[in-house]
Amino acid sequence: MATAIDSAIASEREIVLTRVFDAPRELVWQAFTEPSRLAQWWGPRGFTTRTHRMELKAGGQWRFVMIGPDGREYENLITYIEIDRPVRLHYRHGGDKEVEPVNFEVVVTFDNDGGPARTRVTMRSLFPSRNARDYVVREYGAVEGGRQTLARLAELLTASTAEPGAGDRPFTITRVFRAPLALVWDAWTQRDHLMRWMGPKGTSIVQASLELVPGGTFLYAMQGPDGRLLWGKWVFREIVPRQRLSCVVSFSDEHARITRHPMAAEWPLETLSTLTFAEHAGIGGGTTVLLSWIPINATEAERSLFAASHASMRQGWTGTMEQLEAHLAPLVAR
Repeated sequence: MATAIDSAIASEREIVLTRVFDAPRELVWQAFTEPSRLAQWWGPRGFTTRTHRMELKAGGQWRFVMIGPDGREYENLITYIEIDRPVRLHYRHGGDKEVEPVNFEVVVTFDNDGGPARTRVTMRSLFPSRNARDYVVREYGAVEGGRQTLARLAELLTASTAEPGAGDRPFTITRVFRAPLALVWDAWTQRDHLMRWMGPKGTSIVQASLELVPGGTFLYAMQGPDGRLLWGKWVFREIVPRQRLSCVVSFSDEHARITRHPMAAEWPLETLSTLTFAEHAGIGGGTTVLLSWIPINATEAERSLFAASHASMRQGWTGTMEQLEAHLAPLVAR
């Protein structure tokens, strides 16, 4: 478990981010200095990082590209100034015409916090001027992006080291919506919104009831192009407004009794869907939604079918996300 201690604009030229991780200092250091580990957490929600090259020494460079959830690529360059393993990193960000137009220096310190298995990380970014600091906050969402990045590191450090079986690997899909976080949250949690966009292209929800409380249910009837009704339900597990929504998903009848998939008898009876909502910390703003989906209480055959269906799930969810995008567009334009 990791605890966010502080995340703030500390002075007119600085941004300071601090977080305590329940992990040894050496492990946290490795997460900051090894490309294979950085690829698993560096960047805000929905971003991925691809390293071109890294030379971890004073005067060495780390050149990398960050890919946003909307597909935009951000070329970056870090030049290391001081490396004192495992207590201090000092580097310059930017400084090349081929990378993003930002220039600042960062000092990262790694301190034992109450024991060898707890590490306090402080990232102090110093900009040439207040305007330069304000530019990265405004254009790149630097403060929110920093918070999200350290949260991703916390998740990596606390994740189970056990390698999941093939059928246990989650299906994930990420999308950026050019709409405020509050509106996107409402679109996923209010009956009238859901009835206007939820479901693959060519389908529509014609009946629905929703009780947005832990243990509550979203029960709906979806009509396909052939006029046939399919009933389904969500049972809400976790609701953190504008941050996280988790629910157990299943096919059902009109009385909310669980039924088998009408066209795939070995589809899991229940799946767990977890949605994470965050402000898009990239150019253009908006809201990043990450969907993670796994089978639960499933047999080996059910898990195998779920794993084999990722491609078709991506196709279906892509269409569904496009319907949400179309639903949001006129609401944002008002």
